Amino acid sequence: MSRTGVAILGSTGSIGTQTLDVIAQLGDHFKVVSLAAGNNVDLLAKQVEAFDPQVIVARTTEPTIAGRAVLPTPAGLIEAATHPDVNIVVAATSGHDAIRATWAAIEAGKTIAIANKETIVCAGELIVPLAAKHQVELRPVDSEHSAIWQCLQTGRRDDLARLILTASGGPFLRTPADDLASVTVERALAHPNWSMGGKITIDSATMMNKGLEVIEAHHLFNVPYDRIEVVIHPEQVIHSMVEWNDRTTIAQLSFPDMKLPIQYALTYPHRPPGPCAPLDFARMRQMSFEELDPDQFPAFTLARQAGINGQTYPTVLSAADEVAVSAFLAGKIGFTGIWSVVESALSAHEPQAVTDLEVVFEADRWARTFASQLIDRHMARK
Repeated sequence: MSRTGVAILGSTGSIGTQTLDVIAQLGDHFKVVSLAAGNNVDLLAKQVEAFDPQVIVARTTEPTIAGRAVLPTPAGLIEAATHPDVNIVVAATSGHDAIRATWAAIEAGKTIAIANKETIVCAGELIVPLAAKHQVELRPVDSEHSAIWQCLQTGRRDDLARLILTASGGPFLRTPADDLASVTVERALAHPNWSMGGKITIDSATMMNKGLEVIEAHHLFNVPYDRIEVVIHPEQVIHSMVEWNDRTTIAQLSFPDMKLPIQYALTYPHRPPGPCAPLDFARMRQMSFEELDPDQFPAFTLARQAGINGQTYPTVLSAADEVAVSAFLAGKIGFTGIWSVVESALSAHEPQAVTDLEVVFEADRWARTFASQLIDRHMARK
């Protein structure tokens, strides 16, 4: 493999830091051209010293970091993503800031390693055709979508029967639905298998993340919703499956470590030595599966239906969920209040067709305002 220039949008987050770990392990195959972060200036400074990027972006008033000039965010994200020396953009920011930068990177012909859910959930019907128009690869970083991407390489798309996403069930798989209202932040952040950032960990606990992943799979792989299923698989050894028309099912198995799908997105189609431990099948005692209970995880049902309804509903779902999760982490609402806020926003929304990015951003602004005002009224009554 030749030396590849990489831009990492969200370098101080969970995916961003693990991407840098993978790049460090791969030696001289990659060059970090751009690093873009939020408020974690101290960690960004260490990354700048370690990887010597040409472009630095941060949400800070400081003009320099580690003695280097800093571009402001979100405007600087576009420059970071479209720099001439960048070949692959790792879109790893949380939230909606990366959508414009991803759009610009696609127009500039950059390969996209997509780890930002909102880009595809909210603007997938624009982003995916744009990538096809510019012959740009969208390489999924999520473990589930990476698994499907890999499994789809084993057959013809005309022979595809269905996609099967797996879900761990999170920390509350066995918690009675009536007890979810008393869930604490600490319990919700205790994911049984994965080490992730706060937002995605809470989304995993509510199973909102799995609904968002269904929407992503619909756009990324051009598969209708009635052929995308979810099954609970607590061990998380199988990361997702593809079933073909002859009823052959292909699964991707590996130790639950995000560095593996990150590495594959960077090195595709090559497979250098892996960054995680090998599976020891002789020591595996079981791999279990069960149906997802919609009564246990109403957030999943809301997300899947928002995807089916289309238009600007997925954007409202995503934005309202982000506001609600932040409020839960801040102690403003309870755990069940997360999907209550989202449901209220979806019910009140007047949808529009997604004809351009401005429609997406307007729906996003509306949802954030609605959700914030709803939470403020809740706080005022306490």
